[in-house]
Amino acid sequence: MQNNKEVLAIIHNLQNVWNGSPWFGKPVKELLNSTPESIAFNKPSNAAYSAIELVYHLHAWASFCLHRVAKDINKGLITTEAENWPAVNPSTHNWQQAINALEKVQQDLIALLTTKDDNFLDETVDFRKYNFRFLLNGLAQHNIYHAGQIAYLQKL
Repeated sequence: MQNNKEVLAIIHNLQNVWNGSPWFGKPVKELLNSTPESIAFNKPSNAAYSAIELVYHLHAWASFCLHRVAKDINKGLITTEAENWPAVNPSTHNWQQAINALEKVQQDLIALLTTKDDNFLDETVDFRKYNFRFLLNGLAQHNIYHAGQIAYLQKL
């Protein structure tokens, strides 16, 4: 039997934040699906991000995590601001595609994590100074943080 109790707890936390019954309120997927596409591109100011930009940013970091867990040194390093906050164009991007892309990378990450044991969590993330435990717990926190921003944008 694989020693993966902590990995399973991280998987549960990521799934709960995405589509479970989190303590903070609506899970991210429900929040995104309840956000009308008609407001997805709206910004409260020139300095703020739109909901769709936040979703693509969430996607960038979930992809970063996926590629780091997979040990793929050729993808997902997020070395530029353009990779971290990709340009979103209403004529080529749509809300449902953004949600679907985020969900897909989330599912791929969780599937890969199911193959890992707890020792993996102590390994240092490629090109970083922290371990996978910090990265993956941080991803859940990151998703919650930006979900709060999207919830706020819904209310505007």
